[in-house]
Amino acid sequence: MLVVSYRPFLRFLESMQLPNFDLARVLVVGDLMLDRYWHGDTSRISPEAPVPVVLVNSVEERVGGAGNVALNIAKIGARASVIGYCGNDQAGQSLIGFLEAAGIDCAVEQIPELPTITKLRVLSRHQQLIRLDFEDRFHDVPSTRLLETFARKLKDAGTVVLSDYGKGTLEPVRELIRIARNAGKTVLVDPKGTDFERYRGATIITPNRAEFEAVAGPCRNDAELADKGFVLLEKLELEALLITRGEYGMTLLQRGEPPRHLPARAKEVYDVTGAGDTVISTLAASLAAGSPLGDATALANLAAGIVVGKLGTATVTLEELDFALHGQRAHRRGVIELDELLPLLEAARRNGEKIVVTNGCFDILHPGHIQYLQQARALGDRLIVLVNSDASVRRLKGSGRPVNPLDFRMTMLAALECVDWVVPFEEDTPRDVIGRLLPDILVKGGDYKDIHEIAGHDYVLANGGEVRILDFLGDYSTTRIIQAIRNS
Repeated sequence: MLVVSYRPFLRFLESMQLPNFDLARVLVVGDLMLDRYWHGDTSRISPEAPVPVVLVNSVEERVGGAGNVALNIAKIGARASVIGYCGNDQAGQSLIGFLEAAGIDCAVEQIPELPTITKLRVLSRHQQLIRLDFEDRFHDVPSTRLLETFARKLKDAGTVVLSDYGKGTLEPVRELIRIARNAGKTVLVDPKGTDFERYRGATIITPNRAEFEAVAGPCRNDAELADKGFVLLEKLELEALLITRGEYGMTLLQRGEPPRHLPARAKEVYDVTGAGDTVISTLAASLAAGSPLGDATALANLAAGIVVGKLGTATVTLEELDFALHGQRAHRRGVIELDELLPLLEAARRNGEKIVVTNGCFDILHPGHIQYLQQARALGDRLIVLVNSDASVRRLKGSGRPVNPLDFRMTMLAALECVDWVVPFEEDTPRDVIGRLLPDILVKGGDYKDIHEIAGHDYVLANGGEVRILDFLGDYSTTRIIQAIRNS
């Protein structure tokens, strides 16, 4: 039995940064469709048949299929071009309008004699009751024009996505793969059906587990899934195979590499509609922006976890992806170096959190310290405590101090519920550190009478922040505690 540890991937995720999606150019070819949603209340059963009666009170339209792939690419800041077919009808006009409004370069051929593929979903109280499909597939449409457009658009693309929903647009998929690979392009395929031989020579294919097992056979465990996946990878001359596995996350198989199993990142699943589109779009855009495949897959996994928390065909924004990546890191607490803390602060600020900073030696932690730190934490959402190094304490307090070394002092502070981050500093004052942190509120205790005496006050005030002096609660003193111990 294969035992999988997710810890390396969680540590890996903590160190990741978003790629510069402005540099990414992705060409999408595939089946375009329009998703319609009728929303309404239902409170009774029809007298005509045992079905609910829905009183429709709102109608919504969204882009589906390959169009949703292109839309996902655009939403995270990359440039997308899309090639496909639709009908010369109102649904087709709506579909093209949505794509163009999102800044997507459209090369969509409208076929007069065929309707735009449309899926109508009826929902009540966020539950889908029925789906009605309106379509006449595009299998018999001559592909000459599509191939010419593809060859022309290919020059500017970093990666290519072939989004196959089995509706006929990708009848010439073998030729599309050949043209793109001969041009040195990375080709990603979201497959359909059981004839994966059609996708031979692509760079990566991204089947879900059901699609994979329909081709490779049932898999009893992770080891069997990986073994059969590597066989398929070799057979189809792929560079990688990414199997999406719903609540079990994803498995990435690469030539010459061990299997990589990524856990699902979704907190709550409302609807899996379009999740595969989000995976392949994030993967393609990340690769086009220069990310290694491992990083791109981790981002695609994060994006999937976001989109399944939404209802219906949906997209993930750059802001959501950024917060999913950095916001999770922002929940790390404890002892941390300044350079590690800065990106966590950026994520906390993007989340609207107020940052509070204080500082001190905290040589022997006593009730006065605890009350003071609790007061400081109550002023905001995050409390950073800056702690003098041992050398700094000696310069300030004399050769007999500190009693407790820096590591001990920081460990004690980090154990307090009211403290988020503990950061050491070497200088006599933390002025320069505060100048880099630029907190919303800088706090010191009641032994200060004027905020202008507080190190770093100038940086904070110039940045629009606040400097506060808190009253001491009780007559506590580290010096007196040390003296009492010595006299006992």
